[in-house]
Amino acid sequence: MERVTNMASERAVVIFSKSSCCMCHTIKTLFSDFGVNPAVHELDEIPRGRDVEQALSQLGCNPTVPAVFIGGDLVGGANEVMSLHLNRSLIPMLKRAGALWV
Repeated sequence: MERVTNMASERAVVIFSKSSCCMCHTIKTLFSDFGVNPAVHELDEIPRGRDVEQALSQLGCNPTVPAVFIGGDLVGGANEVMSLHLNRSLIPMLKRAGALWV
């Protein structure tokens, strides 16, 4: 759990993903289109990725990927991120976290 907390705090936006996950790709593309440069951890490509995935599950991520952290806080998965985007809350959240300057 501590490893996930440390990883989630390394940048303003951190995404836990799997390289074969289409929803992960969608979320990464959304942030990229905003001009955000998140830290992306591909759990199927990093050592002990399965341990990280279990820790994300314990934090309440279901499904475990994509898991998005903004400002070190768990935002949630694709549904939560898209809901924030559609109700116009995502951009202000990214600005507060220092991920966007515009």
